[in-house]
Amino acid sequence: MNTDQKMRQSTSASAYGGRAGTDAGDGDPPVRAKRFWSARRVPAGIVALAVFAVSGLLLYDVAAVRSGRPAMRWREWLADQLAARPLDDPWIMSGAALLAALGVWMVVLALTPGLRGLLPMRSPGAGAGAGAGAEKDVEDAEAGVAGVAGVAVRAGIDRASAGLVLRDRAMEVPGVRSARVDVGRRRIRARALAHFRDLDEVRADLDTALHEGIHQLGLARRPALSVRVRRSAKSKG
Repeated sequence: MNTDQKMRQSTSASAYGGRAGTDAGDGDPPVRAKRFWSARRVPAGIVALAVFAVSGLLLYDVAAVRSGRPAMRWREWLADQLAARPLDDPWIMSGAALLAALGVWMVVLALTPGLRGLLPMRSPGAGAGAGAGAEKDVEDAEAGVAGVAGVAVRAGIDRASAGLVLRDRAMEVPGVRSARVDVGRRRIRARALAHFRDLDEVRADLDTALHEGIHQLGLARRPALSVRVRRSAKSKG
């Protein structure tokens, strides 16, 4: 008997707005929220130090040559190598490729926000859920940021922290013995091991609990949810 025959499993892949029985909040359209930009202090510091060191060394060598002293050996060696080697030399091609890769890397860092592990959250009162509930959120938000006039408040949640919160919600479902929730930027994958109850019932309850948990996280862009429940053939029930 192979592994597939020893394992019974039930799988569900669903997204918000496409499942019956959800509350009104689940049908809210996604909110356009900007991602958080990384300061990237370490790459910026490394580049600044490298530019400062190379510029200072070249400036010192040029000043020394202008004052009648010989140039540094490394600059004479580099000038001789560049003059003697052709453009298709392997060392020249390798150095050019390395510099091009560093340039592309710096451009990518400059144009991308980074902080992929931080998910933006909805601002108070955003989305289509306007009305009494939205007004209550706005009032709570205004009370919470009293004295911070003119400052835009943005919130985010770490993907690992969101996974722990959803994992706790999954463990509250009857029949779930262990669970693992991986939170991505566009999809959340939940894997659970059941030790009693019917797998389809556990999967349905787990799907509902996780949808409610994701809704309570207040993410600006709610990711799709994939739920998979399995049980070993040796497990009873």
